[in-house]
Amino acid sequence: MFHVALYEPEIPPNTGNIIRLCANTGSTLHLIHPLGFKLEDRQLRRAGLDYHDLANLHQHQTLSQFRAALKNQRLFACSTRGVVDYTSPEYRPDDMLLFGPESRGLPQPLLDEIGAEQTIRIPMRPGNRSLNLSNAVAIVLYEAWRQQGFS
Repeated sequence: MFHVALYEPEIPPNTGNIIRLCANTGSTLHLIHPLGFKLEDRQLRRAGLDYHDLANLHQHQTLSQFRAALKNQRLFACSTRGVVDYTSPEYRPDDMLLFGPESRGLPQPLLDEIGAEQTIRIPMRPGNRSLNLSNAVAIVLYEAWRQQGFS
């Protein structure tokens, strides 16, 4: 199915929710270090309920290692600085959906490297800063899955 990547996630309950989301959608979750918590964190485990064993989870020590491991898949970066609405791409199985840390998002040099056409955004009302990370992942992932007929 799809690959969800969290670059330097900081808040354990968000990652726990995303673990459960990936387990329920059949998506693979990639955590790119450093993490702002330990995987044994009580809040992370509580948010993920009993889905940890059902999730396909991979860890990467660096962004470069992550990209090398998945070099043949298309990459979409999700950012409030994107100009392409998240509903515009025609998603394909094995696409990578990359999300940044809760407090700062993806670094601009990375977004520049990925390119504007591969940097998607979720529309919000003017003046608002961001959505919760687990909500943003759910919105984009379910749109990609919807385009595949939820198969």
